Amino acid sequence: MGWQREGFETHVGEVGVLLADGSEPGPVYFDLGSGSHFHESTDWWVYDGSLRRPTATSMRGKCACGWRGEGTYPIDWEQVDRRDRDAYDTAGPLKDWEAHLDDVAARTVSLPDDVEGLLRTLRERLDELVDDAPLVVLKAAGKLETLAADYGSIAARYITGDAVALPEVAEALGTTEKAASSRLAHYTYLNHR
Repeated sequence: MGWQREGFETHVGEVGVLLADGSEPGPVYFDLGSGSHFHESTDWWVYDGSLRRPTATSMRGKCACGWRGEGTYPIDWEQVDRRDRDAYDTAGPLKDWEAHLDDVAARTVSLPDDVEGLLRTLRERLDELVDDAPLVVLKAAGKLETLAADYGSIAARYITGDAVALPEVAEALGTTEKAASSRLAHYTYLNHR
């Protein structure tokens, strides 16, 4: 599942590993029996050297966006409980990833305080209603989709019309260039006015 922060869906983090030579290994493949499908994993704990797998010597934070933490933390395989891998201390890589997300968030465009407040209030109110009045919440969701289609489309056309560079759009939104491009395309063609 990885580490996640609301609003930064393209920045899923996890523990990455390094081999003794400093390289990052590729996925480990598992043959689960007959068939042409092989399960693959990049979970840090599969690089324990067993069954001819590579042996990781250190771990670091990594993010789905391509970021890799500079800090490395040694892995003591004698201390890794094979039955409870989550008990092993991975706080260093997590802290590094959180710092990466703080940096990403600091470079995003800020919402005006009143808009941020309205969104927070709306979320809280819908959370109160969802159990007892799901039809009301569904109706509100439809109205929100209409607003998003209307204003997202206008904003996307302004951005593309002004030829804002994709890296700038991605940074402002706190996402990857691929996701920013997809969002722009989605809203550009969602609602033509």
